[in-house]
Amino acid sequence: MYTLKTLSVATVFSAFLLLSMAAGAFAAAQTTCPVMGGTIVNKKLYADYKGERVYFCCMACPAEFAKDPEKYIKKLKEMGQEPEKIDTNK
Repeated sequence: MYTLKTLSVATVFSAFLLLSMAAGAFAAAQTTCPVMGGTIVNKKLYADYKGERVYFCCMACPAEFAKDPEKYIKKLKEMGQEPEKIDTNK
């Protein structure tokens, strides 16, 4: 049997979880190319942009990404994936 207190805690937790996911707090590491949607198999195909490294599925994707990086970063995040953070102070 659920009490009002139990439901309130569950409701608050659910709301927090949904908001956190929407904010990208639980985003996964990148496994999908934001340009063509292919699986990342070669970590040598990438572009660095504003302190983040974006991986691609094929040789054609980095050039397409360069045309509008913000579009593809946004697309990646909408897929629930995060670009890899890189140290730009090296």
